[in-house]
Amino acid sequence: MTTFVKILAALPGAMMLMNGIMLVVQPGQAVESLGMTLQEGMGLSSQLGDTTAFFVGTALFIFHGAWKPEGNGLLAGALLLVLVAVFRVLATVLHGATFAGLFVGVELVSAAWLIGAWFYLRKNA
Repeated sequence: MTTFVKILAALPGAMMLMNGIMLVVQPGQAVESLGMTLQEGMGLSSQLGDTTAFFVGTALFIFHGAWKPEGNGLLAGALLLVLVAVFRVLATVLHGATFAGLFVGVELVSAAWLIGAWFYLRKNA
């Protein structure tokens, strides 16, 4: 059962890694799927560098957490996902951004999934 939970825990990491890979190989399509337009110049460097680092870094935390018995990387990945959801809501409330409810929902469900897997793995390590 523990192996099954580890595989399930890694699924959000796989989604994050796919986004990171898409940002490298097809950045226009990747940023469009995130509701952005592809920037130019220094903005493009920041957009792709920061966004790709977030997705790949989060995926690596999740994979590390799914692989290691204590699973602490799962908490790091969950924290990043919760923070993104919080700052999306703040962008709406403070700056009038369109509310990205679907993204917020996916981020919070994924974070809950990771936290649940962490609890299970800690209990059954």
